[in-house]
Amino acid sequence: MQGSDKGQAINLNGHNLRIGLVQARFNDAITGRLAECCTQQLLAMGVSEAQIRHVTVPGALEVPLALQGMAESERFDALVALGCIIRGETYHFELVANESGAGVTRLGLDYQIPIANAILTVENEAQAWARVEEKGADAARVAVEMAHLLKALQ
Repeated sequence: MQGSDKGQAINLNGHNLRIGLVQARFNDAITGRLAECCTQQLLAMGVSEAQIRHVTVPGALEVPLALQGMAESERFDALVALGCIIRGETYHFELVANESGAGVTRLGLDYQIPIANAILTVENEAQAWARVEEKGADAARVAVEMAHLLKALQ
């Protein structure tokens, strides 16, 4: 194994990074708070407000398509997927969770762009609210860190 990066400093400096956010409107109170926390963290890391593009889509299944549009534009250093899927009484929860997650992952690999996946998949609304602030902020940190890492690897 050549060159370990275990001692590598994590770069969370967001200056000059362009970040795209795609927020599902389904469960809007929760996803809106996710977006607020993510945006606050991006600003705190030095990403300028002008370099953040925030769009909304109806639900989690539409998130990958909007991410694809952003990835194809080649205007972003990293993307963030924001959504909330709460288990109901039918199989629909599994379908939406699996398909949206697979779509987000596939786009990151296909377009070689970091995508922080902050689509919550929870049993109930209380679980979503318990995770929303940390998950939103964490998505911002992941996007910035991975943008720098991918640039360093190229």
